[in-house]
Amino acid sequence: MPRRDSTASVVVYGLAAFALLTLAAPAAAQQYPAKPVRIIVPFAAGGPVDVVARLVGQKLSEKFNQQFVIENQVGAGGNTGMGNGARAAPDGYTILFVSSSYVVNPSLYAKVPYDPYKDFIPLTMVGDIANTLIIHPSVPAASVRELVTVMKANPGKYNNFAHAGVGTTPHLSGELFRLTTGVDMVHVPFPGAGPAIQSTVAGHTPIMFTTLAPAVPQVKAGNLRALAVMAKTRSPALPDVPTMEQAGFKDQEANTFVAALLPAGTPKPVVDLVYREIVATLKLPDVRARLASVGIDAVGNTSEEFAAQIRAEIAKWGKVIKDAKIGVN
Repeated sequence: MPRRDSTASVVVYGLAAFALLTLAAPAAAQQYPAKPVRIIVPFAAGGPVDVVARLVGQKLSEKFNQQFVIENQVGAGGNTGMGNGARAAPDGYTILFVSSSYVVNPSLYAKVPYDPYKDFIPLTMVGDIANTLIIHPSVPAASVRELVTVMKANPGKYNNFAHAGVGTTPHLSGELFRLTTGVDMVHVPFPGAGPAIQSTVAGHTPIMFTTLAPAVPQVKAGNLRALAVMAKTRSPALPDVPTMEQAGFKDQEANTFVAALLPAGTPKPVVDLVYREIVATLKLPDVRARLASVGIDAVGNTSEEFAAQIRAEIAKWGKVIKDAKIGVN
């Protein structure tokens, strides 16, 4: 008899504990955020990830009447900040904003301080920035096909292309183009899009692969010529510039995304709340207009869609990195 009472007590206590946990989860979401939330940006201030994170963070601060503080944790191509995000407490008080380096670095580096599949919960792709192929006006080509012809006819003269750094999607866009066309091209890395643009405007590097945002002002000013955007559709910022497929080259789509993640293990009610509010923020007209003004398309897809994109892009860029024999120790 005492044994039966003991067993019954265990069952009762177990059910009570389960009930408390069930009630605690929604309560945690209702109280969130009860203190400042930090947003880790693994890149320097002023870049596209930082711009998006600050804009979204400001709107979340206004929504919740709580501070969302940006922390720029720069280093190792984004690995420093992403590694710190992976080790952060899974309580919703650390949000990570990343770029496409999140899906590139696992293949680019011999070792990265995070597992892109296990260490984070993918919330949503916040913004999408198309890459573009631009040339100095002195290059005698008015289309991508003409550029390929000119490069093959003048080996060594027009084959250098500038980009914002080894392993960035603009760099990999150039490598993908090289592998596809068979044209002998030499990549010239710069510490950011700004110096790369300056080199191309000056004619030191006749070709450049870059994100759309820094290219638009120079193209509109006539300092550079855009031959194609590496997206599925034309960009409203440069509506007269064809896509790579329209220019006659398929499977050249390449973008630089900005996305939001939470550490794995974050309670689902908090995950759902943060996701809903970020997506709601991206639907605000002033937010969409601000992003569009710097060449960023607001997205806000589902967590499932973003997770599928992570898998696809890791495979895609991993193949380009392997075939182009690119690597960072």
